Amino acid sequence: MQRGSDRLSVHKDEEMKHELQGLLRSGHPTRVEEWHDPEPGADDDPEIASGFVTTMGSLSPDEQLRIELGRHLGRTAFPATRRELVHTLTARHAPDRLVDMVNRLPAHHTYRTAHEIVSALSRRS
Repeated sequence: MQRGSDRLSVHKDEEMKHELQGLLRSGHPTRVEEWHDPEPGADDDPEIASGFVTTMGSLSPDEQLRIELGRHLGRTAFPATRRELVHTLTARHAPDRLVDMVNRLPAHHTYRTAHEIVSALSRRS
């Protein structure tokens, strides 16, 4: 019994697997040409622009903020000072309200995680 593609040869199947290997391992587009990448969401679409497409109503405001910070900062931003966090958020086009919140943090402290940022913000409120 043949277990390959009905339309393509075994060699073509292997070639296609090799082409997609980088995309499957990295989780993001690996092509050099930008026109191959999917187009980002529209800025005027409220659900996509806010970053919460799924229902997050069951989460606390602190958890929602932590998820949003993590989404915009990623793992590579830490450890970071307030200035570095604001720079990263601005470079990654985070919402202005999020940048303003982080800009109110103490300048002398270094933050290691998004959880530390949320804790510092909740203490300041």
